[in-house]
Amino acid sequence: MNSSNEINPIRLEVFKHLFTAIPEEMGAVLRKSSYSPNIKERLDFSCALFDAEASMISQAAHIPVHLGAMPLSVQYSLKEIDLAPGDMVTLNDPYRGGTHLPDITLVAPIFVKDELFGFAANRAHHADVGGMTAGSMPIAQELFQEGLIIPPIKLIEAGEINQGNWNLILANVRTPVERAGDLRAQIAANQRGVQRMQELANQYGIEDLSNYATALLDYTERMTRNLLAEIPNGEYSFADALDDDGISDEPIPIKVSIKIEDHAATVDFNGSAPQQKGSVNAVYAITLSAVYYVFRCLLSADVPNNSGSLRPIQVIAPESSVVNASHPAPVAGGNVETSQRITDVLLGALSQAMPDRIPAASQGTMNNTLIGGIDPRNKRSFTYYETICGGMGARPGKDGASGIHTHMTNTLNTPVEALEFAYPLQVMRYEIREGTGGAGQFKGGNGVYRDIKVLIEAQATQLSERRKTKPYGLEGGEPGSQGVNILIRDSKETELPSKGTFDLKAGDILSVRTPGGGGYGKK
Repeated sequence: MNSSNEINPIRLEVFKHLFTAIPEEMGAVLRKSSYSPNIKERLDFSCALFDAEASMISQAAHIPVHLGAMPLSVQYSLKEIDLAPGDMVTLNDPYRGGTHLPDITLVAPIFVKDELFGFAANRAHHADVGGMTAGSMPIAQELFQEGLIIPPIKLIEAGEINQGNWNLILANVRTPVERAGDLRAQIAANQRGVQRMQELANQYGIEDLSNYATALLDYTERMTRNLLAEIPNGEYSFADALDDDGISDEPIPIKVSIKIEDHAATVDFNGSAPQQKGSVNAVYAITLSAVYYVFRCLLSADVPNNSGSLRPIQVIAPESSVVNASHPAPVAGGNVETSQRITDVLLGALSQAMPDRIPAASQGTMNNTLIGGIDPRNKRSFTYYETICGGMGARPGKDGASGIHTHMTNTLNTPVEALEFAYPLQVMRYEIREGTGGAGQFKGGNGVYRDIKVLIEAQATQLSERRKTKPYGLEGGEPGSQGVNILIRDSKETELPSKGTFDLKAGDILSVRTPGGGGYGKK
């Protein structure tokens, strides 16, 4: 066996791939056994492995917005629950390591011969967790309106479902059959992760496993410090704004200052707006995830995704601000919309330090679309949720891609056939929105049209951004076009706000027209 100071570089590479393969396999299990289109078609989930101190060893290439947040979920689980072999904790509380309530996390301890090695965990976006509107992403004014809040509790105890906790969760959602199926898929994914890690421990020994997990964290830290050393020392600032919070029409500024000092960075969000009445507030975990994502993008692809990336980076986010909300501020949109704007300001600041590496702003929104009602085919409630793609910002030397999910969302679209099979909905138009990418030496990608016809009376919620502000261009490139939400009723078009809940009649069409990306360089 190797001691911690006898790390073989070849074996380190082997362990890197072993640790990466397990979350990828967990993701395959979760996808193939899930019920909802949001998970099995759009892949709106993440899987990861953690050591005994809740440092992330590896995460599959799933959802960037979960990168910095999942370790906090594991930390809270470890802090609040005594875990034994065969247990599994679930939680979604944004103020205990969650992000927003639809993201439910499951954490399973990995024991090897009664010794705790670490944890397998996954997080999946559930299409409904109760609350005041179908889909659980309302324009709320407090967290309690957004859905069922789950602190760390045992969902599995000694290998068996805790029936009381299970029943409590399913009694508070609109779609209990689908939720039960997705939760069972998450359980299966964690069980696979635990099984595979135990197999590795039996093959290589827990000491080797621990030593190489630590060595990979140290390796990623070194690579991150080397990256920071390539950035010129200095302080780089940038500001942008959210359109509004759905309650007030006022813009919501987000500011950042990034200070680079040799092999370290300080990311300071002082000057950002205070937390808002509406649900655009981001908890600290979201802001951390955005920072993690941006710096991780600057590293080479073969550097493992783990907690080592954050060791050289200090993140300062003022309490009770829109980038570090305090309980019980509503947060449904912070995860999906504010995370995108935080990413925009981070990239805008870094573009001053390394203009040849940073792209112009992408669409800057996830265009969250939620529709719920009663499906006449089975007389059950349904909730459709989707984030809709748009334009990618142009890059140095290359145009931006059109019709793609960017930055903090790494999901797919729901295929038209799957959407129409699962819901009483019909897709009337899905095409590239030509001319919406910003002009420049390299053009921004175009947004899309996504027109959905409801076949029954339904409730819809739209949670979107970049309807007032435009995605910025860089180095003389033009900004991308704004998005717009349109209700088409009896052939008449009515513009909808960027955020709101409204009733639909049978035959109405919700047309989501997404922003383009910014251009790069003078034309």
